[in-house]
Amino acid sequence: MHSTRNDLPAATREKTVRLLNARLADALDLYHQSKQAHWNVKGPHFQALHAFFDALAANALAHADELAERAVALGGIAEGRTPQVAKASTIPGYPASAVAGPEHVKAVVAGLATFAAACREAIDLTTKGGDAVTADLFTSMTAAVDKDLWMAEANLQAKV
Repeated sequence: MHSTRNDLPAATREKTVRLLNARLADALDLYHQSKQAHWNVKGPHFQALHAFFDALAANALAHADELAERAVALGGIAEGRTPQVAKASTIPGYPASAVAGPEHVKAVVAGLATFAAACREAIDLTTKGGDAVTADLFTSMTAAVDKDLWMAEANLQAKV
C-alpha cells in the first residue's frame, strides 16, 4: 500500500483494494471473453452480435478502469497483469469451440452473471466495511452489468 491522506482506516483500505483487484481480474477476463465472441461469432445474426459483443467489451473495459483507479486512489496497486488476471478471475472459462451466435451468447451470459453476482456481494462487503464510496461504485457497476446481462439473455429467449 502507498501512503495516502484518504481517511479510511488502513485495514479497510487494504481489504477493499484486495476486493477491487479481484473484481478487476473478472472485468478484464470479461473484456477478453467479449472480444473473443466479437472476433469469432458466425451465423445468421452475425452483424448484430458482432456489434453487441464489441459494446459489451467496451463496458467491461470501462468497469476495469473504474476498479483499478479506485484501488490506486485507496493507496493500493491495480493488479491488471495477464498472469494475475488469469489466476484470480472467477469468470467461467470460455469454450474454445464456440462458433455459432447462441454458443457465444451463452458463454458471455455466464460471465456477466458471475460478474454481477460478485459485484453485488462486493456492495455488501464494502458497505459493512464502512467504504460507502466503493459500495456506490459497485452499485452503479452492478446496475450496468445487470442491464448487459438482460440484453444478452434476450438473445437466447424464444418468442412467446
